[in-house]
Amino acid sequence: MKKAYLFLATGFEEVEALTVCDLLRRAKVDCKLVSVTGDYDVMSSHGITIRADLLFDEKDLSDGEMIILPGGIPGTPNLKAHKGLHDLILAYQETGKYLAAVCAAPTVYGEMGLLEGKKATCYPGMEEGLLGATPQSDSVVVDGQFITSRGVGTSIDFGLTLVSLLENEQLANELAVGIVYRS
Repeated sequence: MKKAYLFLATGFEEVEALTVCDLLRRAKVDCKLVSVTGDYDVMSSHGITIRADLLFDEKDLSDGEMIILPGGIPGTPNLKAHKGLHDLILAYQETGKYLAAVCAAPTVYGEMGLLEGKKATCYPGMEEGLLGATPQSDSVVVDGQFITSRGVGTSIDFGLTLVSLLENEQLANELAVGIVYRS
C-alpha cells in the first residue's frame, strides 16, 4: 500500500487538506494527517478543529511516497517555520519522492530553493514565493516530483492528480465519476 503524509499546522485550509486526504483514502492510499503543532487537534484557518492521525515526532516519516502541504494562512507560514518538516522535505527531494502542495503552500518549496527551473502554480498573487520557478496558471501543475495547485477550487483536481500519480489514471477517473465530479 502506498503511503502519503499530509501535514497540518495551525491555520491550514481545511478543504485543501480533507478533500485530498479523502480522495487518496478512497484510492486505498495510506494517507495520514500529521500534526506539526505537538497536539493531535489542529485548528484550521476557519476555526474547524481536525484531529490528526500522527504527531510529527511520533513516527519516522521517511517511508512515504509523497509529502502533501495544504495552504491556508497562517498554516503555510507555520509549515515553513517547522525545522523537522524542512529537513523531511529535503530528504524526500533528494530521493526523488513526490512533493505536493496547494494554494500558498507551494511557496514552502519555492522559498527552500527547490523549484529552480521547474513549472509551478500557487494561489494567485503569491507567485513571488515560487523562487526560481516558471509560474503557471493551470489548476494543477506536475513537473517531475513536484505537484502544485492553486487553491480550494482546485482541490478535487489536485487530489485526483495525486491518485493518478500514486496509483493510476483509470482509478482517478473512476473516483471522479464516483463522486459525481465527472460523468
